Amino acid sequence: MAEFKAFAEHIEVNATTVLSFIYSMKRGQDKRLALLEKHGIKPEEGGWYPQQKWLDAFEELSQTVGDMNLLLIGMAIIENADFPPFNSLKEGLEVIDVAYHMNHRDQNGQPLFNPDTGEKLEGIGCYDLQYYNEEEQTAIMYCRNPYPSKFDQGIITALCRRVRPDSIKTIDVRPDLDKERRPKGGDSCTFIINW
Repeated sequence: MAEFKAFAEHIEVNATTVLSFIYSMKRGQDKRLALLEKHGIKPEEGGWYPQQKWLDAFEELSQTVGDMNLLLIGMAIIENADFPPFNSLKEGLEVIDVAYHMNHRDQNGQPLFNPDTGEKLEGIGCYDLQYYNEEEQTAIMYCRNPYPSKFDQGIITALCRRVRPDSIKTIDVRPDLDKERRPKGGDSCTFIINW
């Protein structure tokens, strides 16, 4: 699987998540809404939409406007999508996968995360915190999903900025160029996080 191709046909994404596509920046909101509508998505409160249609809109946006918009949409996810609470950088990085599953469901309406049991259903991939070392100020996040790499980078960057202590001035999130990457036809991307 590469970017922009859903792992399964039957997966849906909720309206609050889709709205990050529109509200990622003030400029161009009407154009991004029109792009969603072109791909069969008219976001309404409480709505659910085929993941592949949303990915199709991502792909067209990437081809017509560029990857920087994908990064900004990813950064808007933290403000728009449903997210469990977290109090530290490590907790935040660990719950990205939970949030990912919370905001997706199958075509029968079954959420891919059950908050009562903590069970996550398969079918959409993952965000896996593979390494975290406070002393080294380094973390490694493995992302295996159909979303664009820049989108994932935006999610991770915004989350890190939200919980960084005042003593940390910058957080760097960059792809590990030694690992497979979705923009190069891979199934996953790995990000190195330094602060």
